[in-house]
Amino acid sequence: MFTRGARRAGRCGGFALDWQQACRDFLPERFRLDAIEIRRASAHNLQAVSLSLPRDRLIVMTGVSGSGKSSLAFDTIFAEGQRRYVESLSAYARQFLEQFEKPDVESIDGLSPAIAIDQKTASRSPRSTVGTVTEVYDYLRLLYARVGSVHCPTCQAPVSAQSPERIAEQVASWGDGARLQVLAPVVRGRKGDYNALFHQLRKEGFTRARIDGEAHLLEELPDDHRLARHKTHQIDVVMDRIVLKADETTRQRLLDAISAALRKSDGFVIVQRVGEAAREQFFASHLACPNGHALADEASGGALEEMAPRLFSFNSPYGACAACEGLGAHHEIAESALIPDPSKSLREGAIGPLERFSGRYYQAFLRMLAARHEIDLDTPYRKLSNRQKRFLLYGDGKNVAPEASSGDEASAWEEMLNAFDGVVPILKRRHRDGSDASRAYIEGFMRQTTCPACEGARLKPLALSVQLGGLNIFELSSLPLAQAWRFLCDLPASLSETQLIIGRQPIAEAEQRLRFLLDVGLSYLTLARPAATLSGGEAQRIRLATQLGANLSGILYILDEPSIGLHPHNNRQLIETLLRLRDQGNSVIVIEHDEETIRAADWVVDIGPGAGRLGGRIVAQGPPESLAQASESLTGDYLYGRAQIALPTARRTSTEAGALVVKNASLNNLKGIDAVFPLGKLILVTGLSGSGKSTLVFDLLRGALRHARDPQQPRPEGYDALLGVEAIDRVIEIDQAPIGRSPRSNPATYTGVFDEIRQVFAASEDAKIRGYKPGRFSFNVKGGRCEACQGAGHTTLEMNFLPDAQIHCDACDGRRYNAETLSIRYRGHSIADVLAMPIAQACQTFEDHPRIHRQLSVICEVGLEYMTLGQSATTLSGGEAQRLKLACEFVKRATGRTLYLMDEPSVGLHWRDLDKLIAILQRLVDQGNTVVVIEHNLDLVKVADHVIDMGPEGGDGGGFILAEGPPQVIAACPDSYTGQFLAPLLASPAAPSPPAKKGRGKVKR
Repeated sequence: MFTRGARRAGRCGGFALDWQQACRDFLPERFRLDAIEIRRASAHNLQAVSLSLPRDRLIVMTGVSGSGKSSLAFDTIFAEGQRRYVESLSAYARQFLEQFEKPDVESIDGLSPAIAIDQKTASRSPRSTVGTVTEVYDYLRLLYARVGSVHCPTCQAPVSAQSPERIAEQVASWGDGARLQVLAPVVRGRKGDYNALFHQLRKEGFTRARIDGEAHLLEELPDDHRLARHKTHQIDVVMDRIVLKADETTRQRLLDAISAALRKSDGFVIVQRVGEAAREQFFASHLACPNGHALADEASGGALEEMAPRLFSFNSPYGACAACEGLGAHHEIAESALIPDPSKSLREGAIGPLERFSGRYYQAFLRMLAARHEIDLDTPYRKLSNRQKRFLLYGDGKNVAPEASSGDEASAWEEMLNAFDGVVPILKRRHRDGSDASRAYIEGFMRQTTCPACEGARLKPLALSVQLGGLNIFELSSLPLAQAWRFLCDLPASLSETQLIIGRQPIAEAEQRLRFLLDVGLSYLTLARPAATLSGGEAQRIRLATQLGANLSGILYILDEPSIGLHPHNNRQLIETLLRLRDQGNSVIVIEHDEETIRAADWVVDIGPGAGRLGGRIVAQGPPESLAQASESLTGDYLYGRAQIALPTARRTSTEAGALVVKNASLNNLKGIDAVFPLGKLILVTGLSGSGKSTLVFDLLRGALRHARDPQQPRPEGYDALLGVEAIDRVIEIDQAPIGRSPRSNPATYTGVFDEIRQVFAASEDAKIRGYKPGRFSFNVKGGRCEACQGAGHTTLEMNFLPDAQIHCDACDGRRYNAETLSIRYRGHSIADVLAMPIAQACQTFEDHPRIHRQLSVICEVGLEYMTLGQSATTLSGGEAQRLKLACEFVKRATGRTLYLMDEPSVGLHWRDLDKLIAILQRLVDQGNTVVVIEHNLDLVKVADHVIDMGPEGGDGGGFILAEGPPQVIAACPDSYTGQFLAPLLASPAAPSPPAKKGRGKVKR
C-alpha cells in the first residue's frame, strides 16, 4: 500500500519531495528512485544510449553541434514526460489534446512531470507585449481600476463623483422644449440571450427598451425572444420620456428618472435628446470634473463608464484607442514610397503604382489625364505645383462630365478618366478588396506610423487620465523593468490606508513577477515592448521567470541554451536563477555550451565525440571536474586547457578599403552616435543586452543600406546619413532560421546540388535508353517517385485519439522511388543511395563533377561532413542551418565587396564548431568582404579585427559607443563590461595591448 501511494504521489509534482524523502528513509535500496534511469534511447542519431541522471540537480548536457543533445533532452526525456501525462487522461479528454508519439527509447524510470522552456519566440501578435505575456499588466490593470485616481483629460484636475442632482442640472441646461429619453444601461457589452431579463423587465412594469441601438416595445417581444448568445449586446431600459420645462414638477420628474436609472444600472444613466438637435450623453454617478468638463472620449463618443480593469486593456473595445484599435500604430501609404525619385517625370515613371495598375494602356491613359488637367508629362515631379501633386495622389473630388464620344472605346476612356480619384485612394481600395498578390505589392508602399490619437499608448484618453503615483498605466509600462520594480516598491508609501488595503495584493504580485524578470537579466526591457520583437533567448528567459513565480517543486525543467543573447556580465544572474529553481526541489536539465554554466552544474553529460553518425554516445558524465580525465571529451579538452581557440597572429589594420559611417544614430536608445564600420575586416559589435547593438546594425545599418541601394525601400528613421555605401555591392544576412519547414527539404535541395545530381543520373546510358529526364529522379514529381508514399518514404496513418503513426512504406521500402528509377545507377549507387550518403562520402563519389564536388567539399569544410544529403531540414539544428547557408555563400563567385551581417552565430556551437566558424568568417574577410557580427561569445570577440563596444548599460543606460578598435582597446576601457571579461583571454604574447582609444559619445554612468 505504501509503495502504491508513494508511486501515485510521485506522479504529482506537489508531493514529489515528500515521496522522495519517504523512499530514502523507509524503502530498500533497490526501490529508491533518486535518479532518472534511461535505457537504450535511440532517437535520431543516439546509439542506444543508457544513462542515469541524478534528480534534484542542475544537469548540463553539452557536446558538438549535431551530437544528439536535443535528441536526448527534448525528443526523448521531455517527449516521454509529455506522452505519459496525456495518456494518464481519459480517452475522451485525449481527443481534444495534441497527441504525442512514443519516443524511441526502451524505458525511462523516475521521470517527473516535465516542462520544456525552449527558444521559440513569443507570440507574433502585434497585441502581445511583455506585460501581457508575463501577466504583470493584468495586475496593473486591476491596481489602476481599484486604486487609481482619475484626472480630467481636459484640465488634469482630480475627478470627483457626480450626484443625481448634478447630472439633472447638466441635462436641464439643454434648454426648454427639449424632448428627452432617460435610459438605464442594464447590459453593456455582454454576451447572452437575455430572455429572463426581458421577462423580469416586463414584470417590473417597464414598457420600452433599446436593444442593440433599436427601440422595442417589451410587450411586443415574444415570450421566447432570445438574442444571439455568442454576440455582445447593449440593452438600455427607458425609464421615462420627458419634455424639458422650467417648472419644478418637470425638474423633479427628471431627477426621479435619473435616480431610478442610476439605481437600476449600478450608477450609470444615458440621456438621449430626440428631434432636430439630437444628442446623447452617458453619465456616471461615480466621477465628474470639478470644472465642468465632460468626461467624454471624442474618438469613440463614449464616456467614463466604470473604473474596471477592462478600461485599461488595449485588447478590449472599452479601453482600446478607437483610432488604432489598440495597436498604437497605423499603416498608411507614404508619399515618399510612392515617389522614391522626385527628379523623374511622370513619363519616366515617377509614380510607379500608376503604371502597374494601368497595364499596357498606361501611356495613353496618362496622356489623356495630363491633358485634361494641364500637367506636363516631362516636368520632374518635384517641379509640379502643389495642386497638381495633390490631384495625382488624392484627386480633386470633382465629378467631371464625360465629353462626347464617337464609340465604345472612347466612352471607356472617359469612364476611366472620370473615375480617377488619385493614386492613394486607388491603392487603398485595391489593398482592401484586391488579391493577396495585390495587397502584398501595395504594402510595399505603406509605412507604420505612430497613432496620432493616442501617440502609441494604445488606450483611450480616459484610461490614460487615471494616475497612480503620478504616472498613468502607459507611462508605467514604458519604464525599464528595473525602474518599474522600484516604482512599485515605493508606491505603498504614497497610498492611503484604504488604498493600501485594496492594492496590497496586486502590488505584491506585480512586484514579485518583475523581480523574477530582473533575476534573469531582463532589466532593460519594458512592459510595453511588443512580444514579437523579443529574441528567442529573451522569450525563453521570460518563460523561465514565469516558472520561478509558479514556485513548483518536483518538476523536471528542460532548457535549451538559456544564455543566448546574454552578456557574460549578466550570466551569473541566470545561473543563480537555475540554481534557485533546483533548490526548490526540481531537476533542471540545460543544453548549454557556456563555460561558466558548465562549471556551475552539479552533473555534466558530454555527448559525442563527433556529430551525426559520429556522435550519439555518452563520452563523459559526472561532476564538471570529471571531464578532465575523459579522453574522448572535446568539452573537457577546451574546458581544461588541452585545446583552445587561438588568438590570431596578426589582425587586419589597413584602412584603404574605406568605411561605412552611420551619422548621428539616434533610433530607440542610441544617443546620437557616429558609428564607423571599417570595410574589409571582421567586425564584432558587443555590449550588454539592450545596449543598442541590434538597433545600430539591423535597424539602421541594414535598413539604410537597403534604402541606399533601392530608393523604393523605406528609409529608416533615426540617422542623418550613411557614408561609404558605394563600396558595397551586396548585403547578405545569414541567420539560424531553418532552411525549410517541410520534411521534404534537405541539404541537397537547399544547396541546389540535387539538381546537378539528377542531371548526372539522367546523363547515364541506361537513363538515356529509357528516355528518363532529370525530373524522373525527383521525389516530388510523379513518374519516378513511389506513388504509394508520394516520395516521402513513409505513410501517415491517423489513429483517432492516439498519435498519427508514421508507417514505413512497404512498396519502396522507405527509398522514395519506384523500382524502375532505382535501377538507374551511378558508380553502383542508386539515387536513393546517394540521398542516404554522408556528405563526405558523396563528395568522393562525385569528384569527377566539379560543380557538385566544389559545393560538397565546402560543406565538409564548414564541419557538416557527417550529415546525409537527404537529411530532413526539420531535424537540423540552428547552428547546422547557419553553417549550411555559409557554405552556399562560399560557392558563389566572390566580388570582394559583400557585407555579411550576423546575429550571434555562436548560438548552439561547441568550441570545436566555433573554431570552424571562425575559420569560415576569416576566409570570407580574406576575399575582401566585410563581416559584421553581433556577439557575446568572448572566444569570437578576441579574434576580431575591429570591435565596437556598446553600453555602458542596457535600455536607457545604453546607446553609447564606449570603445572601438582591436580587442585590446576594449579590454583597456575601464567603462566596458566586455573589456573586463575579455582582458584575461588576451593575456598572450601573440596579442600585445595597444593604447586605449576613446569611443564617441559621452558616457553617463
